[in-house]
Amino acid sequence: MNLSQMRHLLAIHETGSYSRAAEQLHLTQPALSRSIQSLEDELGLPLIDRVGKRNEFTAFGEAIVERAKRIVFETEEIRRTAQLLKGGLSGGIRVGMGAGPSALFMAPLLNRLAHEHPAIHVEISQGGADLLLKQLHDKALDVLILDTRVANPIETLQVEQLPDAPAAFLCRAGHPLLALARVRIDDLSRYRVASSPLSAEIGRLLLERYGPKAHPEKLVTMRSDALQALLDTVSQSDIVYLGIRALAAQALADGKLQELPITPALNSAARYGLYTLTGRTQPPALDIIRLMVLEEAKRIFN
Repeated sequence: MNLSQMRHLLAIHETGSYSRAAEQLHLTQPALSRSIQSLEDELGLPLIDRVGKRNEFTAFGEAIVERAKRIVFETEEIRRTAQLLKGGLSGGIRVGMGAGPSALFMAPLLNRLAHEHPAIHVEISQGGADLLLKQLHDKALDVLILDTRVANPIETLQVEQLPDAPAAFLCRAGHPLLALARVRIDDLSRYRVASSPLSAEIGRLLLERYGPKAHPEKLVTMRSDALQALLDTVSQSDIVYLGIRALAAQALADGKLQELPITPALNSAARYGLYTLTGRTQPPALDIIRLMVLEEAKRIFN
């Protein structure tokens, strides 16, 4: 029994096919079949039943797969630990960010790394939560910064909560709604509302607080992850922005945008978190990234 056989077994389990697994492993199909047969002979029990053209793992095979996953993972982590210790802080780190975190943290993070830790090699990827979580699980990324209400917690993930990021309804200076002492949902529904894609939890909050007219499918008519482009559009039109207030801090300070006095008050916030894989050896630079993000979050949201 060896590590290669464990990898071969996992490839068949993942792909469901000897031919696809052989292609993935850059082996011939007969060579892969011999490897599995040798493993079955050594263990004395079948791992895979060949039912027509289908391959079904036996109960014993499924149990071995779970153990093989841990063996392969720990082996990779031993190699990774050695590489990280050799590289020290001069090694690299790969960070994934959702739309909100990217708009909030990317520029200050890159600026501080360039000035305070120029030896660190950093790669930052942007994308949706599902894609970034897959890349984290595939070990293509080291850490994610995501809205914790979009990314459901599971046992393979460690999540470190960041300070809450208050949300608000914002509009351009001189918007007709600003003439009202109190803005109700009936008033707001006469205008287009722009936002990034909203989580199911935010959708429920809007419904509970403002009623059926606040259903995201009715209320929000413009959605984009390009948050700065949305804010630029809001500052030049009668569209209302629903999202993180801190993203518009400069425009609010300059008087280009103003917060709507919505009634009842929104009292909502995005909850961002730092996601890493449970049990994975982390690059030394992660502690620096974590500290910087926490410091920036406190500065931005407090």
